[in-house]
Amino acid sequence: MCGRFTRCHTWREIHAMYRLTVSEAGRNTEARYNIAPTQDVLFVTAGDDGYQRVREGRWWLVPGWAKEVPKYAMFNARSEEAAEKPAFRDSFRSKRCLIPADGFYEWTKADDSGKDPWFIHLPDQKPFSFAGLWAYNPALDITSCTILTAAAQEPMCQLHSRQPIILDPAAYDAWLDPATSVTNAKDLLTQDLDGDLQFYRVGREVNSTSKGGADHPGLIGPLNPL
Repeated sequence: MCGRFTRCHTWREIHAMYRLTVSEAGRNTEARYNIAPTQDVLFVTAGDDGYQRVREGRWWLVPGWAKEVPKYAMFNARSEEAAEKPAFRDSFRSKRCLIPADGFYEWTKADDSGKDPWFIHLPDQKPFSFAGLWAYNPALDITSCTILTAAAQEPMCQLHSRQPIILDPAAYDAWLDPATSVTNAKDLLTQDLDGDLQFYRVGREVNSTSKGGADHPGLIGPLNPL
C-alpha cells in the first residue's frame, strides 16, 4: 500500500519527467515531505495536441457518479481488481494518471507496540511516478486521484505485503493515453521500477499529519545515519 508520500524535488526537476506545455513549467510548488490521504496533490494526465497536463486534486478517489465523498479508504486501488470494481473501472478505462513523487513511507510494528516508519525511494532519491487513476465528480465539483498497488516483491516485501506501482517512464505515454485498452493498460502495470527500491528507517515524527503537523526535510533523514 501507500499511505504517505513525498515530493521533495523542485518543479523544474519534476517537469522534466513529462511532456508538458511551456505554461506548466512556471509552477512554483513547495516541496512536501509528508503528504497524507485526502490532501491535494499534483498529478499528470493526457492533454491536448500530444502534450500532457498537470491537474490538482484530492488524494482519495471520488467516483464521478458518487453522491458523497466515500468514507471507506480510496487512496489506494488494488491493480488486480481495479478494472472491474465499480468504484475504479471507469477511471481505469479512460482516466489513468501519473502521480509524481520521490519517496513514500511504510510502517512496521515495534517492540514497544508503536509503529516505526521507513522511507522508501529509488537510488539517489530520483523522482518517479506512481501509476494512478483520477476522476472528476461534477455534482460535488471534486477532482481526485488514487494510487494503484500490487503484491509486494523484493525488497518491499520485507516491510509490507503490498507496494505502490512505480511505473517505468517507457510506459508513461501508453498508460496516459485513453485509447489504450484496458487489457493493454493492465499489461503496462508490469513495467515497474519497484525492484530498484531502497529504504531506511526514519523518526516517528512523520507519523503526525494533524493540521500544522510534521512536514519538513528532517522527516526523511535516516534515524541512525552512518
